[in-house]
Amino acid sequence: MICSGNFRRSECVCHKNLYIFFMEDLLQQLQRVPELKTVPLTQLQWMTEKGRIDAFADGEKVFNKGDAISELRIILKGEVSLFMEQAGNLRNMGTIGAGEITGKLPFSRMKGATGTGIVTGETIVFSLHQDFFPEMIRNHHELVEALVHVMTDRVRDNTRMQQQNDKMMALGKLSAGLAHELNNPSAAVVRSAHELKKHLSNIPDNFKRVIQIRTTEQVVDQVNQLVFSKIANTGKTSLSMLAKTALEDELTEWLESNDITNAYEMTEVMAEFDIHAEDLEHVKSWLRPEDKQPVIGWICQVLTTEKLVTEIEEAAKRINTLVSSVKGYTHMDQAPEKQLTNIHVGIRNTLTMLNHKLKKNGIKLIESFDAQLPQASIFISEMNQVWTNVIDNAIDAMEGRTNNTLEIKTEKKGSFINVSIIDNGPGIPKEIQDKIFDPFFTTKSIGKGTGLGLEVVRQIIHQHNGKVYVDSNPGRTEFIICFPI
Repeated sequence: MICSGNFRRSECVCHKNLYIFFMEDLLQQLQRVPELKTVPLTQLQWMTEKGRIDAFADGEKVFNKGDAISELRIILKGEVSLFMEQAGNLRNMGTIGAGEITGKLPFSRMKGATGTGIVTGETIVFSLHQDFFPEMIRNHHELVEALVHVMTDRVRDNTRMQQQNDKMMALGKLSAGLAHELNNPSAAVVRSAHELKKHLSNIPDNFKRVIQIRTTEQVVDQVNQLVFSKIANTGKTSLSMLAKTALEDELTEWLESNDITNAYEMTEVMAEFDIHAEDLEHVKSWLRPEDKQPVIGWICQVLTTEKLVTEIEEAAKRINTLVSSVKGYTHMDQAPEKQLTNIHVGIRNTLTMLNHKLKKNGIKLIESFDAQLPQASIFISEMNQVWTNVIDNAIDAMEGRTNNTLEIKTEKKGSFINVSIIDNGPGIPKEIQDKIFDPFFTTKSIGKGTGLGLEVVRQIIHQHNGKVYVDSNPGRTEFIICFPI
């Protein structure tokens, strides 16, 4: 602080010109503040007599996070930026410029600074201590009314900003999860397509050997029958790792003893399709000795192509499922009105979005869904926000713990549907259970929560003429969401 103190009581020699300017012009400057334009001059004069002026250098801190806020402040010159820590970085949450009112206001419950205030350029601030508020409230009604309007606007702006932050944080979580879930199948498509392209490049040489084979139609049918029956039965039985290793060893031994080239490369794909040395013996018995290598090579080529195409197909289906889940979650292309729907679809779409967090935290999911549950008339996209906020909170509560379980239960009770979301985390302390639905209340650190998630849940459920309850004890927390069918 380059100059501090009460300019109205003592002249600051080191900043004489500053003192003269602001003492002569202070009343006019207060009159130019938009919120104070209608306040009687006598009340503004009272402010100048009770307040003080402080000057700050460029980059200086006006306050730090956690400092007690006990003064009303009006920026007369320069600007103050509010920085808050999020994810280990300072984020500029907004700037207060000349002519703007900040700090403590009459009837405000503000107690401490939520961030750090840093000035830009030489900044002059007028301050009025809260000790003068009772006198202001008793004698200067127009001034109080103007400042209450400022507080109302501030609450509205903060709410809008926090809601936007909450939406962006939720979008960030879902985007990260979606990117994580899409990464594996998309990488599988790229990998398998590359392998397929390399595999198909060998076709000309193999084809040349195949067309030189001399055999009967019966033998061709027998080989086809063997190969495509193995393909048809793939996946119907699964071998243990030990059994698969033993089968690969058996195949390698047979192929090498029969002078089949690239035996090691063939064994893995043959074992996947449950081909045994006995099957290859049958093939060998049907053929001339010189046809053995090209026919077995052709069999391996068909199986490899089938394997790679299947991998691409399964990965593409996974991507399609994720995209469909996103569309169902956001309810794109649909009118924003209530629609009859199966709520299980929205819950499962939400679980797809959050699947990466479930896997990351080793959470066992239990779906206790009522198969006979009737369709409900709901705002689909909004209700998906409810499932997301509550399920995401439950997952966060179990972070860093073992033997985690998340149960989602649905049931019909009269003309209502109850959805219970139950986790076995540490629970919510009794002393704060009645506060968790309050706006801006959060137990999460800065950057991890805005305190609006459960408030949004409460608003949406109220919009559906329903209610949300919580029952929490150490080791079991249950959120019950109840709404009419």
